[in-house]
Amino acid sequence: MKVVEHITKGELFQIGEAIGEAFVTNELFHEFGDLQERKSIVMKYMHAYVQCTYESGCLYQSEDGKAFIGLAYSDQKNILPKLKMLWKVLRAIPFSKAKRFMNHIGEIADGNKEYTKDLYLEVLMVCVLPGFQGQGRTRELFQFAKDMAMKRNVPVLFDTDMENYAKIYQHYGCELYHTKTASNGVTRYNLIWKPSFASESVDRSGKE
Repeated sequence: MKVVEHITKGELFQIGEAIGEAFVTNELFHEFGDLQERKSIVMKYMHAYVQCTYESGCLYQSEDGKAFIGLAYSDQKNILPKLKMLWKVLRAIPFSKAKRFMNHIGEIADGNKEYTKDLYLEVLMVCVLPGFQGQGRTRELFQFAKDMAMKRNVPVLFDTDMENYAKIYQHYGCELYHTKTASNGVTRYNLIWKPSFASESVDRSGKE
């Protein structure tokens, strides 16, 4: 794994296209219409999000560039990239839809407040390109997140709006500690992985 840096606008655009395509089906965006109706909006949103993650120095990729993960410690403020992202999103999405979308996000955004008082590592996004899924790459990405967290002995916080993803990350050792459903029907699943989970796993293996 390596941090994505020193790439051209064209290369960043291609990464944004790939990640955007992967997120079109995300339940978070269902209020923008069916898959065909929402695609344009989701692609613009994810391009802005990927650029923000890249400019914050938080975008990582596998050595072959087929899998990506965004990771940020909570003490990384990255104010300017976030402001640029907000501006792009407001320009890309009609105001009424953007306002409704942000209101719904606000309804489910506080599920992790139990753990955000102290330092933590946040998973911003995970994406494995089509054709390379089912090869253990998601597990590798999350192992990289675990390794980063252990360097500073902090938990990994991961939020998803897809129930099947929540189940996958529980399989990888995360704990689902909170769920909350917005008024538009979208459910936010809050998961955590702690460095202590690793030692507990070793202890169990030793006993077995």
